[in-house]
Amino acid sequence: MARIVLFGATGFTGRLTAEALTRRGARPLLAGRDQARLTALADSLGGDPPIAVADVGRPESVRALVAPGDVLISTVGPFTRWGEAAVAAATEAGAVYLDSTGEPTFIKRIFQRYGPAAATRGAALITAFGYDYVPGNLAAALALRKAGADAVRVDVGYFVGGDMARRASAGTRASMLGMLLEPMYGFREGRIVPEHGRTRRFLVDGRPRHGLSIGATEHFTLPPAHPGLREVNVYLGWLGGLTKVAGVLARATPVIAALPGARRVTEALADRVLRTGGGAAAPAAGVSGVSSRIVAEAYDARGRRLSAVHLSGGDPYEFTAGVLAWAAITALAEGVRGTGALGPVDAFGLDALTRGCATAGLTVREPA
Repeated sequence: MARIVLFGATGFTGRLTAEALTRRGARPLLAGRDQARLTALADSLGGDPPIAVADVGRPESVRALVAPGDVLISTVGPFTRWGEAAVAAATEAGAVYLDSTGEPTFIKRIFQRYGPAAATRGAALITAFGYDYVPGNLAAALALRKAGADAVRVDVGYFVGGDMARRASAGTRASMLGMLLEPMYGFREGRIVPEHGRTRRFLVDGRPRHGLSIGATEHFTLPPAHPGLREVNVYLGWLGGLTKVAGVLARATPVIAALPGARRVTEALADRVLRTGGGAAAPAAGVSGVSSRIVAEAYDARGRRLSAVHLSGGDPYEFTAGVLAWAAITALAEGVRGTGALGPVDAFGLDALTRGCATAGLTVREPA
């Protein structure tokens, strides 16, 4: 019998995803490094879900989790360092793979390196299937559908309200440290290009919000579906008034990354964050005090805005858990559309994805 396998189940995002799956009636195989923590998680969920010990340091243990027809969810980050074992296992088995990464380097690796191999094995790799970057794919696809054939550019912005700094998990903090020295990218003139510190202003709920450019799945998923697109930009607006300063620092990243030992320092800091934990403790659903807004705007060749779509949601972690659970259950029951590296719309279709995101608390709003 095909099943849902949740690898990294005892981590922060993994636990939220396990709870979301259980609430939806699924009985996933819970996998991770620590049997005692897995047992405690299984007991807390009820229903006696199965558990399995697996570690990225022993890739064969990860491969043993997955069989043809399975859906593997990986929440094991930082993904650039530890994510490959799960991708390889899903590819070898011809399974459906989902993950919760937001790391640009890992996303690029999935589309450019692992996607072709997965296609030959009948596997489907759907990376960054959470708040990073499902909402932007949805908003952009809706905006482009409204804009029609004249659209040549789409800009996406991600914004949060509330104290996201306190809400961030140790895994998120470690991933962000790992991203500091990684090269960013955008999509311009019909191709993936290096990106360093671009910023722009959006109008969100009637007030200006600034975002910093970041590499995302939208750069890979939107152009094939919309051949007229020549430019895709994605911005994170979590830094508020510090966005412009962060843009200046981002432009210095290539120089800093070339310094001897720079990457070892960031890896050591990330390891310390993971060891000491801290940050997010999981609150009851819907009470974290953090909300999210996502904006997509489509433009024509003269720079005239053709359409805009705004999405409104709650806590990004709760959304990630909910949408991962929806996707895994849907993929297990109905399959996905295609093989290789897929975007959210590619895998499920725009209308189904809209409904799935709604079940995870994300709604389409008219721009203010």
